[in-house]
Amino acid sequence: MKRTQSRIATVALTALAPVSWGSTYAVTTEFLPADRPLFTGMMRALPAGLALLLVTRRLPRGEWWWKAVVLGALNIGAFFPLLFLAAYRLPGGMAAVIGSLGPLWVAGLAVLFLGERPSLRTLLTGIAAALGVTLVVLKATGALDAVGVAAGVASSVSMAAGTVFTKRWGRPEGVGPLVLTGWQLTAGGLLIAPVAFLVEGAPPALDGRNLAGYLYLALVNTAVAYWLWFRGIGRLTATSVTFLGPLSPLTAAVIGWAALGQALTPLQLTGMAIAFGATLAGQYVPRAAKAAELEAAKLEPFTSPKEIGRKDSMDVMVSSVRR
Repeated sequence: MKRTQSRIATVALTALAPVSWGSTYAVTTEFLPADRPLFTGMMRALPAGLALLLVTRRLPRGEWWWKAVVLGALNIGAFFPLLFLAAYRLPGGMAAVIGSLGPLWVAGLAVLFLGERPSLRTLLTGIAAALGVTLVVLKATGALDAVGVAAGVASSVSMAAGTVFTKRWGRPEGVGPLVLTGWQLTAGGLLIAPVAFLVEGAPPALDGRNLAGYLYLALVNTAVAYWLWFRGIGRLTATSVTFLGPLSPLTAAVIGWAALGQALTPLQLTGMAIAFGATLAGQYVPRAAKAAELEAAKLEPFTSPKEIGRKDSMDVMVSSVRR
């Protein structure tokens, strides 16, 4: 009973991360300057990363310098700008629809790089989640913007690749999720900064409303949310964490209804039920995975599959999932 309660608590805390990310669209449209996706990505990542480095006071060592840069590029440096670019250019929540395919991208890349075969249940649950999100956020519009679609697909693939390589490498000995989060956010923010200045020019003039929006994104939406996310992936299976992702667009839809006056149609409510059902189904853990999950919760830090020479199923092995 205690173990079950502990797992439920871990899932609930981890779920706060995608719930927080669901507020990104409303904050971007209501508080931030328009058409500055690179600058916004930098402001979300770099201040949060530097703050975490200041708190943890630990830098990478040895091979983890380049690994931190690679993971920071995939999970932050490429993902953030592409995500904001897609959000700016795509109508009707199409960016969220493309992002909802993330679990399927992860499953495909895991076959290539980790030699894992996802279960049929995982694939069907991923399809159901994408369908539910589509019904929630997709609206009838004209022609889609090709640049926006490309950015959305690239951001989703970048996130999936970051997930797979974080799973492959694990964490260095003695390093917790807060430290790893700080490394990735700092590396990603530093990668975005020069591109932002070259492409978008000097930073825009910011008023109090803009500063409040960026402060929220950097601290609550990024530093705290990513810490909860990485904490969760250290204690839960990859599949369990992956299928918390649909909570992000569902939260965005609820915020749009409650705070922005956007009506929810019966079709959208049906989609919410399907996506939420897929999220719950994704929390089902087979017996073998439960044993691995309980063991992983006791290990801090954990070693990577590569270091211990194992090729466990994606539904079993603890790994990192980015959002």
